[in-house]
Amino acid sequence: MMRIKALPDVPRWAVLAAHAVPLVTLPSGLWRLALVAGLPVTQDADWGAGMSVGESVYVVSLSVVSELLAFLTLGLVRSWGEVFPRWMPFLGGRRVNPAAATGAALAGVAGLCAIVAWGVYASYADLGPGIPATPVQDAVLVACYAPLLAWPVLLAAVAVAYHRRRRDGAKGPAGGGTRQYGAGCPAPSSWV
Repeated sequence: MMRIKALPDVPRWAVLAAHAVPLVTLPSGLWRLALVAGLPVTQDADWGAGMSVGESVYVVSLSVVSELLAFLTLGLVRSWGEVFPRWMPFLGGRRVNPAAATGAALAGVAGLCAIVAWGVYASYADLGPGIPATPVQDAVLVACYAPLLAWPVLLAAVAVAYHRRRRDGAKGPAGGGTRQYGAGCPAPSSWV
């Protein structure tokens, strides 16, 4: 069985949820890349292939940035979510502020919920140019974008688990002392 790397005190469900986030963003990114490549994801073959260079760069960048943001969720279950990696300028080796990490994650949840709400409203209000597609192409589009609905839910759950673990971990074992992963000079394997 494949072993998923995470800190020892992270609940298994949180580890699985954090690792699921990059997977739920992947289908929509692949659909956008197929659109830019001119593959038949729309009925009008020129609709995607006829994009300007700027539009193509925007669509590809959107896919890359969304996947990178999704990968940040892994920091909530790994050691680099508690201590910045040494290679980072100015921050390397310092503790990650748990309130800042939790706040950033929950701000991401709020942003994702706003995007979902706007998308639902825009589709029902028939806003935007619309994408000419056959029923099969519509089904592929929905199948690629529907998993994104899980992103804010998974991120919120992992962020709350991170907050609880870091809050409880600050008290240390039996309520005394402090516990911190990566304190001092961590082993190189702990950064994976």
